[in-house]
Amino acid sequence: MGKKNKGGAPNLGRQLIKDRFGHTPRRKVDNDTMLHTTELQDGYDWGRLNLSSVTEESSFQAFLRTAELAGTEFQAEKLNITFVNPKQRVGLLSKTQEQRMHQKHDEHRDQLKIPRRPKWSKDTSAEELERAENEAFLNWRRDLALLQEDEEILMTPYEKNLEFWRQLWRVVERSDVVVQIVDARNPLLFRSVDLERYVKEVEPSKMNMILVNKSDLLTAEQRRHWAEYFDSEGIRTAFYSATLVEEELKQEAEAARQESFPEVRQLREAAEEIHQSLDKVEGTLSAIEQKLMVNKEELPLPLQPGDKNSSRLLSRLELIEFLRHIYSGPRHTEQHVTIGMVGYPNVGKSSTINSLMTVKKVSVSATPGKTKRFQTLFLDKDILLCDCPGLVMPSFVLTKADMLLNGILPIDQMRDHVPAVNLLCERIPRHILEDKYGIVIAKPLEGEDMERPPHSEELLLAYGYNRGFMTSNGQPDQARSARYVLKDYVNGRLLYAMGPPSLPQSEYHTFPERQRKVIEESQLPSQQQRAMRIDKSTSKELDKQFFDDKPTHAHVKGRTNFPNVRLANDGSLVTGADPAAKPWRHVKKERREKLRKKFSHLDEH
Repeated sequence: MGKKNKGGAPNLGRQLIKDRFGHTPRRKVDNDTMLHTTELQDGYDWGRLNLSSVTEESSFQAFLRTAELAGTEFQAEKLNITFVNPKQRVGLLSKTQEQRMHQKHDEHRDQLKIPRRPKWSKDTSAEELERAENEAFLNWRRDLALLQEDEEILMTPYEKNLEFWRQLWRVVERSDVVVQIVDARNPLLFRSVDLERYVKEVEPSKMNMILVNKSDLLTAEQRRHWAEYFDSEGIRTAFYSATLVEEELKQEAEAARQESFPEVRQLREAAEEIHQSLDKVEGTLSAIEQKLMVNKEELPLPLQPGDKNSSRLLSRLELIEFLRHIYSGPRHTEQHVTIGMVGYPNVGKSSTINSLMTVKKVSVSATPGKTKRFQTLFLDKDILLCDCPGLVMPSFVLTKADMLLNGILPIDQMRDHVPAVNLLCERIPRHILEDKYGIVIAKPLEGEDMERPPHSEELLLAYGYNRGFMTSNGQPDQARSARYVLKDYVNGRLLYAMGPPSLPQSEYHTFPERQRKVIEESQLPSQQQRAMRIDKSTSKELDKQFFDDKPTHAHVKGRTNFPNVRLANDGSLVTGADPAAKPWRHVKKERREKLRKKFSHLDEH
């Protein structure tokens, strides 16, 4: 048979290759182009009420949204990629940059506002009010965008859905006391000073209050510093722990359930007799202690509006009593005092309400948008709670890693874990991480600062290997390990609390000493040592490998296989018996070895 006609039907395999590689020099995306495009929505779906919370929005997504609202079309090229070195302080600011940003934050603090509801009266129609609200909201967003662009200031991804702010306006209008629930580890980040101003603008007789949740994570001394700081700011403050109260309620319910069994009742009676005998001993011991130690007065519960803030950690009943007596002005409803509960997602707002109600009344979620409408719940016959949907208000932050560590952004939707873990390693000392997880973090290499905090990859490689989180190619899974470590920080297992501005951070938060014995990296198994570093070869290993590798044959340009020529110990060439013979005859050709076998030593752990 002759050769196939080149002008005939094309070969199927060649056609598939051309279709895949020949005509598509760049990978295509959903719309079959390499361009971003706007899609205008002006039908029924666009007019429906949108109740999804919008906080995480990149600059490009914000531009897309603005273009859609303006009714314009555009196109922009995709795929701009930058590679970064994970060993650098990726995503973090230097000390000088931090000072400069803090100075900018102080200068523009007054411009950090929340949207106001426009003035309206009974004669205002619904269409006119909606138009005014939309215009005021658009102006508010434009002002914040200009502040971010002109001053290069990073803000939290604040709520961009007007419907959620309308819920806040209604809660403020009908509440006598507006309670901002903040996280005890960083109260100032979650406090909105402009919300306090807005409450006074709506009605000067209304009252602002801060409820510091998760206060069980703070010491009594740390709570005292915050109580004094908020006293100087002129705002009432209470310290509470919803998690602690829920645990106590569970224990009480379990004890009540066990009381129904007769055997348990007998054991309890025997235990009470033992307690009575121990009480007598404790009475004598307490009398001795009173003579030896200075009596510390118990902190009183500040019930009157003029009382100073107390650093006391309130129980459930004490907080209810506190809310009952804190307000003495004119009420929105005469029969009861209305308490508006406002706060960021993940600060424990819903958990606080559930602990006060002793039953689950509000669904709990760390993601914005779980509560769509404000709810009213009677805590007692004279106390009405008004629960506002979780709102992310505009606040200044230094980096996006700050928002991840403070629980503002969801960790499961995180795209880049390196900056957040680097910031965590700067805040939590090396020995605390090793004690908490029972791991050994790789020490700095020679020539580096031995006191520097670990890099993200050093912590995550050690954690991933210890927990068995491995990728398909046998390396520790850093992305999965990062999610576990960051969630431990957000949940308080890795504790770091920010202090008030008037107190140095090093004095406010101190860490305990090392508990576990120091283990040198050389004492670990060789597999673990190699898994703890991305760069498997240290300088010592490279030096040893270079000097131990002695050449065994002569090197000639273009050829190295001379069986009749060898290199002597003194460096001279020694030839064989018959150099004229053809050395390549009767010699087995060298087999081509698979690269994964040839370099298998690099994949060892």
